[in-house]
Amino acid sequence: VGMANSLLFGQCSAYVLAMFFASFVLVPLAQNGNDFKGRCLLYTRGSWQRPNDTQAEWDTGEASFVVAVWGAPSACQFATFTGIVSLLLAAVQAWRTIFYQCKGHDDTLFAAFINLVGSGLVAMMTFVASTVVSAGFNVWCNSIAIPGGKPDSCEEAQEMNLNMDVITTSFYTHFGVIQFGLWCAWLTWVALAGLAFAKVYRSHRQSDLLHSLVREKELLMSRAVTRGGARPTLPERHLAAQAGDKQPSVFI
Repeated sequence: VGMANSLLFGQCSAYVLAMFFASFVLVPLAQNGNDFKGRCLLYTRGSWQRPNDTQAEWDTGEASFVVAVWGAPSACQFATFTGIVSLLLAAVQAWRTIFYQCKGHDDTLFAAFINLVGSGLVAMMTFVASTVVSAGFNVWCNSIAIPGGKPDSCEEAQEMNLNMDVITTSFYTHFGVIQFGLWCAWLTWVALAGLAFAKVYRSHRQSDLLHSLVREKELLMSRAVTRGGARPTLPERHLAAQAGDKQPSVFI
């Protein structure tokens, strides 16, 4: 019972964390989408353009970053979809585990197996989304940063006026939080898959133990019947004697 309660409490805590990290993904994604007018920053490529290619004009902020190819919307959409799935599933499972703790229930073997499959799938989705976002953001940063120049990094570019038709004052902060949320969510779902596997293993062991006890009971009962042979028990002899007393006499 103590092991079951520990696993259930661990799952409940991890589901709450998964909800927390999913919000770290969805909120900044929505804010960045609004700043970029619905465009996806991931995998966006471009180059800097200066009017007369002079350092003086570069320093005055007259240079502008011109986008050659905007990133595919599917990259941001997949990250959003993953965050929504993680948030909804974690919320449902958190409510279920809290209810089980209050009522003293526990998962069956089948329910534990379903949780294992679900946690594994969400962990894989989150890993793919984390990789897509990190790689896509690196493509953007490599395009906008100028090694040895200005801006030298993505973080520095956020503080500059890029002279674009979108708001670029928070993109580095947004995607820093998004990446943190996705990778932490991935670790959380991996931990949840591990806890679900531990529950499946524990339920399987308990099921085997129960079947073993039932077989042992049946074996002991069959041995007792075999040793008793055909001898009638005391209640059976008493009933037989009563039946004999009730038979009619041939002399009547």
